[in-house]
Amino acid sequence: MLPTDVRDTAEYEAVHGYLLRSHEPAFGRPAALSEPHTSPDGRRIVVTGAVLDKLAGVPRTAVYAVEDGELRAITSGTASARYPRVSPDGRTLAFLSDRAQPGRFQLHLLHEGRMSEAEAAPTVPGTVEYAHWSPDGTRLLLGVAGLGADLSGGQGARKNVAQDGGPPEWHPAIDTGPGEASWRSLWLYTVATGELSRVSPEGMNCWEAGWCGPSRLAAVTSDAPAEDDWYGAVLTLIELGTGECRELLRSDVQLGWPAGSPDGRYVGVVEAVCSDRWLVAGELSVIDLRTGTRSAIDTAGADVTCLQWLDADRLGYLGQRHLDSVAAIADVPHGKVTEVFSTGLSCGGLFYPEGTFTADGGVLVVQSAYRLPPRLALVAAGSERVLASTSHPGTDFLLSTCGNAEAVTWNSRDGLEIEGILCTPPGDGPHPLVVNVHGGPVWAYRDTWSMHAPYVPLLVSRGYAVFHPNPRGSGGRGQEFAGAVVGDMGGADALDILSGIDALVERGLADPDRIGLIGGSYGGFMSSWLVTQDQRFAASVPTAPVTDWCSQTFTSNIGGWGLAFLQADRDAPGAPAQDRSPVLHAGKVRTPCLNVAGAKDLCTPAGQAQEFHQALLAHGVESVLAVYPLEGHGIRMYPALTDYLTRVVMWFDRHMPARAGR
Repeated sequence: MLPTDVRDTAEYEAVHGYLLRSHEPAFGRPAALSEPHTSPDGRRIVVTGAVLDKLAGVPRTAVYAVEDGELRAITSGTASARYPRVSPDGRTLAFLSDRAQPGRFQLHLLHEGRMSEAEAAPTVPGTVEYAHWSPDGTRLLLGVAGLGADLSGGQGARKNVAQDGGPPEWHPAIDTGPGEASWRSLWLYTVATGELSRVSPEGMNCWEAGWCGPSRLAAVTSDAPAEDDWYGAVLTLIELGTGECRELLRSDVQLGWPAGSPDGRYVGVVEAVCSDRWLVAGELSVIDLRTGTRSAIDTAGADVTCLQWLDADRLGYLGQRHLDSVAAIADVPHGKVTEVFSTGLSCGGLFYPEGTFTADGGVLVVQSAYRLPPRLALVAAGSERVLASTSHPGTDFLLSTCGNAEAVTWNSRDGLEIEGILCTPPGDGPHPLVVNVHGGPVWAYRDTWSMHAPYVPLLVSRGYAVFHPNPRGSGGRGQEFAGAVVGDMGGADALDILSGIDALVERGLADPDRIGLIGGSYGGFMSSWLVTQDQRFAASVPTAPVTDWCSQTFTSNIGGWGLAFLQADRDAPGAPAQDRSPVLHAGKVRTPCLNVAGAKDLCTPAGQAQEFHQALLAHGVESVLAVYPLEGHGIRMYPALTDYLTRVVMWFDRHMPARAGR
């Protein structure tokens, strides 16, 4: 049995040293980039950088400008700043900062030519999640979350609270249901006068919004603020002059990325089968507000993940098509689409492709690949200009140890072709294989730096191959493919993964006696579920899993989503809520499991990992439960992350060692 405290082990020291060599050369510098933005003429370019000052806590964020191929910090200090947005005339930079109170972001503005600190706008009652300039550049739309609102799974699935203040540690946690502080609202800030006013009505929760001309807003809204309410949200038009609200679209699936044309004629929106808020990838529709007609834009198979109007007629979008990132511009009145690029490089943030368009049709994106550290690039049809890179000696070290990544395909048991990415160490196979199942389930892997999981290059450096399948239910393959998981979680998608393992074994890449599983969120469910369906696995590390769909319904903030995706009656004997619950199949398991959870996780509460752990022990299966007291949905903070990575390495080394003598 592994030690309960691993801090004094040689493995912890080795993992800590690996992390130091990877990150220490970039302490105080941006190591990851997101939220790129540019003035329409492309002359002023800004981006958010994630910065570690030491291996403690989570990275802070800072705003950077691009100057002469370098990233120059615009914001400084220990506070975080993010979401930079350049005004349409390029003269004013708006950004969000928590410098007044940690964890509570407010609007700040920095005016060109003024040698002074950024000025703080009046404080809103909550934290600002995003800010959008009006088409004429005179006002800013602020999306504000109350300090009791839930964060999405991708944001950590915790309560949106400031980091200081509050009751003492001994105080009980009180839940009376969604309260006043749980709502999301919309506010306007007028730059010339400094006036701040709320524009969304009471009783309307505004999940996200954008301008539609100078006097209207297009918003995704619901009548209640709970995270589960997002799945039934509608597209609403808000008239700023009168306060009138009109429903524009109600969909059988989910809605995201609302964007209105600068003249107010059109509203673009994405309709998609979604498992998580902010993970929206689907079909692009445009509503003509003059005629009331809704038209679908032909994106040539790309699932759209980002929208921006270039002018009154041209709507730019980014998306994912299979494993590629895609950018294109739709001429809406003429129904014509021009593709700017399609690339195997990852373009955008953690989840899906994103970027910003210039007026002449260029696209500012953050590019990366498994062997390409994040860099900022401006891409136009037929040309590409790299503006800045995050490369440093630490990334050189990672590149020397992380092996290679390649796209792989295979046929599932019903003949459907499935895609994925395989990361391999040097040398010929067969390798011990760790299957890394993604969350969602409606999300998708791309070829990206470290595969956005620090344990991937770490495991490869120790001799493991790591397999990243995109089974049915994943994004990038159209809505029929994504929707195939609805009503069948743990069914055909599980067979897609098992078929992929079979294919890698047949190709001599994977050792059939050393196959492991890891994954978070839905990947945690699948890492629990697959060991109940197949006894080939030597070890598994379910992280933030769902293991009991019945108890999940009563303890999660998205319990309703789970039942909807299962298409299940929770109380019906033998229904999917029971039939697809790993905890009820624990008697079939022979695989040792390291079950990991965050104590503050609202999405997949820690009790889910605990239930499976105790069920395994009851059946005589080796199991360890690790619950991190300060973490939410996933392990994000140092030194907890160092501890987690050490336990992952030790678990696989114990049960399926990559090297002789381990």
